[in-house]
Amino acid sequence: MILIAVLFPWLSFFLRGKIFIGFICLFLQFTLIGWLPAAIWAVASRIDEKNKNRIRQLERQMQRPIYYETK
Repeated sequence: MILIAVLFPWLSFFLRGKIFIGFICLFLQFTLIGWLPAAIWAVASRIDEKNKNRIRQLERQMQRPIYYETK
């Protein structure tokens, strides 16, 4: 997914369901100067989404009750 974000930043957003942001990124990529910022934006966005999912998963694990065995 990181390779897609670097080569085709707009496609990275489209595949994650962020259509409007994908069009903005596609517009940036049309200009040669804007391609590098678009690629960096797509990679940073992907990493940020991954971290948010990891935090949500950890929060869910912390909310589960812990059962201790008694002897």
